[in-house]
Amino acid sequence: MSDQKTYATGRRKTAVARVWITPGTGSFTINRRDDENYFARATSRMVIRQPFEELDMLGDFDVICTVKGGGMSSQAGAIRHGITRALLKNDPESRTKLKAAGYVTRDDRKKERKKPGLKGARARFQFSKR
Repeated sequence: MSDQKTYATGRRKTAVARVWITPGTGSFTINRRDDENYFARATSRMVIRQPFEELDMLGDFDVICTVKGGGMSSQAGAIRHGITRALLKNDPESRTKLKAAGYVTRDDRKKERKKPGLKGARARFQFSKR
């Protein structure tokens, strides 16, 4: 384990998170705000803590991150991905646990683009016989 900052980038949909973890007390700072102030939903705060809970390391690291793009849920997923990648840089042996939990793989699903001549990505305009 390293005593210095570890950096990683996390992504989900269109959100990109730059994450730094340092050994500390377990505080989360997102875009210069506390996680309680940044994420209104408890589920988003739970999502960003999942990698630490999986490794029983909750409270061992301070997390500082900047996140852009996407919505709140997507940003939480991007932060989780970034934290996971930073933890893997710190301790490569933890990969099996994090991989089994599904945190290592990036969730690359994005909104499908609207197609020409259609109402949306797949939705058609209503057919009228007359």
